[in-house]
Amino acid sequence: MKGYFAVGVEGVSKPMNLGNLVRIAHAFDASFFFSVAPRLNLAKANSDTSNAEGVLPFYSYDHPSDFRLPLGCRLVGVEITDDAVELPRFRHPSRAAYVFGAERYSLSPQMLSLCEFVVKIPTRFSINVGMAGAIVLYDRLVSLGGYGGRPITPGGENVDIPPAHSWGAPKSKPRDY
Repeated sequence: MKGYFAVGVEGVSKPMNLGNLVRIAHAFDASFFFSVAPRLNLAKANSDTSNAEGVLPFYSYDHPSDFRLPLGCRLVGVEITDDAVELPRFRHPSRAAYVFGAERYSLSPQMLSLCEFVVKIPTRFSINVGMAGAIVLYDRLVSLGGYGGRPITPGGENVDIPPAHSWGAPKSKPRDY
């Protein structure tokens, strides 16, 4: 899979939810983690048993207007709105940052205005932020990870999985300096 992704949350206030989302981001190999307007210190992510701190860069922004992303990175809000794209119908950008709303709150209007895309998980009601993170990142992995289509029969083996890429020799001669 080419590209990279990041995971973040706006307004998080519960240490267990923060730690759970950080752990999930780490497990799926996120490039960095961020928080916007947190109601607690990132160091209080006490349910992160993967010890992501020190492996996964953490960025914290006081307000959505302070928020910055690398050039070419596209912000994807995960929120239940009328105009959000349902996750199974969404094509993930190769360079993306996913931002989730905190418990009991939605993404702020300021944060939503920064999002290039807004997606929703097609559930009957809102779910825990860590669970939402796991679903979105799994969907990204399955859709961009080179797994090919699903088998036609239950438990069947899929034959259209692309082969692993192998690198060939360089196409140009080295320069003489």
